[in-house]
Amino acid sequence: MDSGLYAAYSGLMARTQALDTAANNLSNAGTNGYRAQRDFFRGVLVNSLWPGEPGASQVGHSVNDFGILGGNALDLGQGQIAITGNPLDLAIQGDGFFAIKTSHGVRYTRDGSFRRSPSGVLETTLGEPVLDTKQQPITLPSGDIHISPDGSVSVSNSAGSAIVGRIALFDFANRYALTAEGTNRFVANGEKPVSAKGSIQQGAVEGANEDAIHGSMQLVLIQRQAEMMQKALSVFNNELDKTATEDLPRV
Repeated sequence: MDSGLYAAYSGLMARTQALDTAANNLSNAGTNGYRAQRDFFRGVLVNSLWPGEPGASQVGHSVNDFGILGGNALDLGQGQIAITGNPLDLAIQGDGFFAIKTSHGVRYTRDGSFRRSPSGVLETTLGEPVLDTKQQPITLPSGDIHISPDGSVSVSNSAGSAIVGRIALFDFANRYALTAEGTNRFVANGEKPVSAKGSIQQGAVEGANEDAIHGSMQLVLIQRQAEMMQKALSVFNNELDKTATEDLPRV
């Protein structure tokens, strides 16, 4: 059997999976704190299918000459920061994540669109408390709020000015162990959080690290590549059908 069939098939698989990734990245180009996903590759089959190894086969040897997507990895690069002027909008400059308390446990995010709840708790737009360095919620009394680059929160009112808490920035020894839960929430998967080196910018939010223009071009490119692989696979299939119907009966 012509190995070109395997090349076309593995190429189509790779481009189909990459198309899903590119579409998801583009659809979230306007999501605050979104981290794009990038593709990485591996062999089609496991190494144990190489000739001479247990379970080896000629088919396994042929297919393993080609690669398909092994999965997606988070791109943790900096997103573009937009000034909003809202004192409770916070953007992270550099490394780090905000910690928030959700119904599923502590999650980490780069989305700093926060608000003050009726009870005074600093929370996300979904009502999830933002945590301090001890992973406890932060309560804000009424007054003018100032947040320093290290996360210290001070409130000024008629009674004076006082520091009421410190918003934590956490990082991880292996950031790539994080997995996305939704568009801008991340699960630590047992990784122990440590203090981050990044800083906080008040009155701003960090957007996605996916550019809409580049994402659109990437999506079109992958679509064309997938179409090419589909046509190639069709050619090989038709050629094999011709061989099976015309040449094999002569044997």
